[in-house]
Amino acid sequence: MSAAPFNMLWLQSGGCGGCTMSLLCAEAPDLFATLASANIRMLWHPTLSEETGAEAVELLERILAGEIVLDALCVEGALLRGPNGTGRFHILAGTGRPMLDWVRELAAVARHVVAVGTCAAYGGVTAAGVNPTDACGLQYDGRQKGGALGADFSARGGLPVINVAGCPTHPNWVTETLMLLSAGLIKGDDLDVYGRPRFYADYLVHHGCPRNEYYEYKASAEKMSDLGCMMEHLGCLGTQAHADCNTRLWNGEGSCTRGGYACINCTAPEFEEPGHAFLETPKIGGIPVGLPTDMPKAWFIALSSLAKAATPERLRRNATADHVLTPPKVRDIKKR
Repeated sequence: MSAAPFNMLWLQSGGCGGCTMSLLCAEAPDLFATLASANIRMLWHPTLSEETGAEAVELLERILAGEIVLDALCVEGALLRGPNGTGRFHILAGTGRPMLDWVRELAAVARHVVAVGTCAAYGGVTAAGVNPTDACGLQYDGRQKGGALGADFSARGGLPVINVAGCPTHPNWVTETLMLLSAGLIKGDDLDVYGRPRFYADYLVHHGCPRNEYYEYKASAEKMSDLGCMMEHLGCLGTQAHADCNTRLWNGEGSCTRGGYACINCTAPEFEEPGHAFLETPKIGGIPVGLPTDMPKAWFIALSSLAKAATPERLRRNATADHVLTPPKVRDIKKR
């Protein structure tokens, strides 16, 4: 007898749908082949499923009635609590009931609850500014625990909300999380302090960045399109951002920094409110405010001074150009 499928339901709330768009870029194998290989059954997705209207509502009601087992409730987008805590800024079409209420009821019967993307995890861009819709994450409101389900929420499987943060998420972060859950391989200590799966959150975007040689010598870019490190002047937070973007490439070959854009730390709560323009590095006395993770300020100052003094002319020239001006010298290692 074959094992029962791992039933997954996907709902979308306040957001742009970008995590679904990213998910569809899963490749080698594609999304549906990946899910099938792990015996994961997508009960319903508002964009990808054929069922609409009464059929979809009937499915949700059958889940709540216990007729269908819900192994994983995936929510994309922030939960909208406004106005005045009613949640009526987002009504699930055809039901007359706020999505907030549906999510709370479904989360109560789900074995696992997965927040897909930073909006669902912490509020994200949807909660930026004055936050007129009172948007929040499933278990976090920004950096503070709470959110739509409450600080103490645990799903039936014993885990808190699993925050697959990213704006958008990498498709493999989502599929691997679901595959690990279906195999029973995620425990409490497999999540970091913000509930992110550690298989990707224990890494930094800095790891594998093609600009690392420039970073080591503090050979910095001064404008967009320059080849140098973007930390010193252009706001790059890759040395602080928890994600494996440069070792688990996007669409098989890309990442933000590989595309010439600074990392904005989109897997972190409140990344959307840095307090300054994304492409600016705030400084005090010429020292960047956001230092690399685990590096004391005194060390950074000392190492930066030494690195800049030792910067090869090749890197100094190339850092502020949009193409390689001076290539590395060719040396015959047999004549050393």
